[in-house]
Amino acid sequence: MARNPYIVLGLSPKATDAEIRTAFRQLAKKYHPDRNPDDKKAEDKFKEISAAFEILGDSERRKKYDHGELDDDGRERANPFGQWSQRGAQGGGYGAGPGGPGGGPGAGANFEDFGDIFSDLFGARQRASAQQARGRDVRYRLDVDFLDAVNGAKKRVTMPDGRNLDLSIPAGFEDGQTLRLKGQGERGPGGSGDVYVEVKVRPHSMFERKGDDIHVDVPISIKQAVLGGKVTAPTIAGDVSVNVPKYSSSGTVLRLRGRGVPKGKSGGAGDQYVKLKIVLPDGGDAELEDFVKKWKSEKSRKDFAGA
Repeated sequence: MARNPYIVLGLSPKATDAEIRTAFRQLAKKYHPDRNPDDKKAEDKFKEISAAFEILGDSERRKKYDHGELDDDGRERANPFGQWSQRGAQGGGYGAGPGGPGGGPGAGANFEDFGDIFSDLFGARQRASAQQARGRDVRYRLDVDFLDAVNGAKKRVTMPDGRNLDLSIPAGFEDGQTLRLKGQGERGPGGSGDVYVEVKVRPHSMFERKGDDIHVDVPISIKQAVLGGKVTAPTIAGDVSVNVPKYSSSGTVLRLRGRGVPKGKSGGAGDQYVKLKIVLPDGGDAELEDFVKKWKSEKSRKDFAGA
């Protein structure tokens, strides 16, 4: 048995025509079979919504319903004299309802009321069909060395079908980023899919990356720490000479401007930070031991209490 069409659309009998159309569109989109495949309840709900709108979406039919001339199924009621109403006689009696001639969802409504619903639903279906027609996307993982990632490199990968693809890894590439090779995936009726390559960057034995900056530890001797001088420090672009100030403590950090990771299209580069670490000679040093024994200065010792 059909329900009151106002209740079906969640409206009151005082609802405006615009409110009726809005309610119908929202509910029809929600319960349309294309969005609810193999859902019998959603299908039945959609039919109920459409039948309700067939009555309320047409101003003349709505008036008749409000005056009691139509029942909840949209059929014209018999007059007190046992004859069909004029509308029923012309339309074939009860057959003029949702299941008879001229019936069906939206029979009394303007087709424009369905326009946005069908365009959304069929547009989504067409997009889905186009995607299905394309070949399948393929995903790979590629391990690259640290220096290749920060400086940029060319790599060749072999596909399962035997094809070789050349990859360009831009300078400054980060761990976990993905390269897309458009149209290089599996073939399909609607074109080829894409290849997505996730790049995993291997850690480096000396360098550590933090954003666009590079950090590295550089060992120095006690003599270099006390007297200062030049030491060789590695960078991602090769070794450079670094000036160590006199009396540099272990842990002192020197900044090499522009020696970090290239910033790609934006230009420039990060910085490199060199952390000095005083290293004692392997196997000991008798002269150094003798010097320390004779050295009485305590000026270099810092009082942790701040005194």
